[in-house]
Amino acid sequence: MKLRKIMENINFNLIEGDIDIDVENIQYDSRKVKKGDVFFCIEGYKVDGHKYIQSAIESGAIAVVCQKNIEKHLNISVLKVENSRRALAVSAANYYENPSKSMKIIGVTGTNGKTTSVFMIKAILEEKGYKVGLIGTIANYIGKRKIHTERTTPESLELHELFREMVTSKVDYCVMEVSSHSLSLDRVYGIEFCESIFTNLTQDHLDFHKTFENYFNAKLKLFKYSKSSIINIDDTYGVKAYNLITNKKLSYGLNHKADIMAINIKMHSRGSEFTLQYKDNSYEIKLNIPGNYNIYNALGSIAVCLNQGIDISVIKQALQKVQVSGRCELVKNEHNLGFEIILDYAHTPDGLENILTTVREFTKGKLICVFGCGGDRDKTKRAIMGKIGTDLSDISVITSDNPRTEDPMQIINDVVKGTVRHNFEVIENRRSAIKRSMEIASAGDVIVIAGKGHEDYQILKNKTIHFDEREVISEIIKEQF
Repeated sequence: MKLRKIMENINFNLIEGDIDIDVENIQYDSRKVKKGDVFFCIEGYKVDGHKYIQSAIESGAIAVVCQKNIEKHLNISVLKVENSRRALAVSAANYYENPSKSMKIIGVTGTNGKTTSVFMIKAILEEKGYKVGLIGTIANYIGKRKIHTERTTPESLELHELFREMVTSKVDYCVMEVSSHSLSLDRVYGIEFCESIFTNLTQDHLDFHKTFENYFNAKLKLFKYSKSSIINIDDTYGVKAYNLITNKKLSYGLNHKADIMAINIKMHSRGSEFTLQYKDNSYEIKLNIPGNYNIYNALGSIAVCLNQGIDISVIKQALQKVQVSGRCELVKNEHNLGFEIILDYAHTPDGLENILTTVREFTKGKLICVFGCGGDRDKTKRAIMGKIGTDLSDISVITSDNPRTEDPMQIINDVVKGTVRHNFEVIENRRSAIKRSMEIASAGDVIVIAGKGHEDYQILKNKTIHFDEREVISEIIKEQF
């Protein structure tokens, strides 16, 4: 493809060289550059691509797109743009022939609930007969085909490549989790969303965003790219977002008068039932996932699908089948242990509070919680989670959870600083912590293992090891029960 075509709809200054040249591929990682490629210099969170221009040229780059001044002649095509991240997003769309325009894109953003919501929407659309792509934390999907993912929302270049693959596979809808990082870093810049959901905003990622306002403003960007917005107005920041959004919008909630509401809620260990109220009509809905927060996820998902013309009978049928890996996931209990074990991805204060409050409602005996906090992430939430985990459980086992480059015991000590009650043990090794929780459990108890959910690995220092909690539980049962 000609460089001129790749740079369509982007304002740039041609510093040197020619734009009527044939380009093989677009790259933003200098290590991937090959002969005939164009290299985009991206200022990353930790690394500045401008420092790797010479390396890219030595690897065969024939053009460079930058946003900083380059002092010397490079003897290749050099294009200067105002924002190289946005330029990358637009050029990636151009290179892959604007695949996002050939299907409908639905976005979900918020601190919690993104993953469950996208799986709910996918299930409903598939029940209707559409072919659906999904981009999210657990994995990416093209129809039924599962594709491994490294991050919640891919970089714009990989995102448009994935869109192209979806279009080639005749996908009708792409449902995607849209992270605050991706919005701040313009990974979804230039994409038009037919529907977007704001689930909630609670403490997370302040290591990156620094302030809550920055975090909120990053989330708000999604709704500037959306034709229609679906907002949770029981959330304080949801109300703020609703008032700021000027396009077509619908509100949902349990506690405040909204366009879509749930009343007459009945909760049990295997799910919930509620009455959906929408436009003077009432419908009985059943979910296979317990918890008020999953009713919120269902409401947002229902609103999106009603907007897209899906009949309520299809929605009801689909929602009865939905189960999401690592989201309030009840571990199979083939050995009749007498107690239940639930895996949940909860790794934020709000997420931990939600799962423990939900499980408490159907726990007949003791509620036991195994949890920790990740390393190289927002440190301010550790003590908060320490208090929540111990206040809402009868017994807690505080352990390690993806310490990354930090000392696991230092992270645990930060968590312990928030505790008031002395109803916990500290066991650094996560497998040993799970084993201990099972040793102290008896009939009628429920163990919640929080923090990893769908993840099947642990990140220790600079290596990633296999660690699937389902396998760990199965091994402990064989050894001891």
